[in-house]
Amino acid sequence: TTPTCSATYAVTSDWGTGFNAEVKVTNTSTTALKSWKVTWTWSGSQHVTNMWNATYTQTGATVTATNAPHNGALSTGASATLGFGATPAAGTSPTVTCTAT
Repeated sequence: TTPTCSATYAVTSDWGTGFNAEVKVTNTSTTALKSWKVTWTWSGSQHVTNMWNATYTQTGATVTATNAPHNGALSTGASATLGFGATPAAGTSPTVTCTAT
């Protein structure tokens, strides 16, 4: 079975010139995940200033975050959360896609 995952994006605080958010990744398959990757594209000029529980790259408005060594393996139904700070204000929450291996 090909592993699958889902992801949700939530702004946890926004002070106008910056914000914090978290992305929750959940294993939605019947097999364990070895790793996961999430991607989203902001509609504005937001950029990540720091991230925890994942590594990331950002090209333009598109961010790709990959699991950290300690939270990539997820059993069926299990979740992992990454958090980040970004600037400027949060704006509209983007749609997040999740890819699992």
